[in-house]
Amino acid sequence: MRQGWLLLGILAASPVFALEPGQPAPAFTLARADGAKLELATLAGRVVLVDFWASWCAPCRRSFPALDALQKKYASQGLSVVGINVDTERDAALRFLAAVPVGFAIVFDPDGTTPTRYEVKAMPSSYVIGRDGKLKLANLGFHAKDEAKLEAAVQAALAEHAP
Repeated sequence: MRQGWLLLGILAASPVFALEPGQPAPAFTLARADGAKLELATLAGRVVLVDFWASWCAPCRRSFPALDALQKKYASQGLSVVGINVDTERDAALRFLAAVPVGFAIVFDPDGTTPTRYEVKAMPSSYVIGRDGKLKLANLGFHAKDEAKLEAAVQAALAEHAP
């Protein structure tokens, strides 16, 4: 928990988002719990909602059911939700997932490389990436109103360049 507060303190001193819509999404290759790798490039042509989260993050606990619902609702249309955990201790993340299970992909970045590349400023932070690999939306935090905003961004991204 202490590490999380330190991270938030460092991030709070920076501008809200420097990664802007229209920019290419930074690539990543991260491990799942079973050790298999998930590479963003393998999701090319799909809309990807990348969500950075941590076990100590209360809004993350509230966002997971909404993200899981989006995955279930839009997967057949080309959406892939990827949760990137930033805990330094995987056991904390696994306890969170046992309490709040989801069907979307979960990967781990305990070193914080990917959140740095995405210029994450707080937990959770969600990024909608279009089929073209470009950022469509960056959403800081999670409140009830964010659910509709994320869904609208996903719908719009799915409509662009639809197969």
